[in-house]
Amino acid sequence: QVQLEESGGGLVQAGGSLRLSCAASGRTWSRYTTGWFRRAPGKEREFVAAISWSGNSPDYADSVKGRFTISRDNAKNTVFLQMNSLKPKDTAVYYCAAARQVRAVLSSQYDDWGQGTQVTVSS
Repeated sequence: QVQLEESGGGLVQAGGSLRLSCAASGRTWSRYTTGWFRRAPGKEREFVAAISWSGNSPDYADSVKGRFTISRDNAKNTVFLQMNSLKPKDTAVYYCAAARQVRAVLSSQYDDWGQGTQVTVSS
């Protein structure tokens, strides 16, 4: 089992940037794919981005391509989500999660979840 804790959320104006962090614990975390999901008010949870243990070929939702960048530092057991050019529609609770599969873009593929961090983008 992997324990995950998100941080870095907050309130930002449209066009601004935030960097989310996901700190992980667990002996084999570095072998997991780590993903970011979000849930906006009144909507279902949706995939945002994911990165495999090697850091190669990350996946992104079409809605964030070119604006968000996922990266990981296995030595620090941390995954980051750099969010630029934020829009009001990016407002949501953001969750990080860990999966044993190399390519994972569905929430059902993930085994462990953090508690989430709120991101609010004002217009």
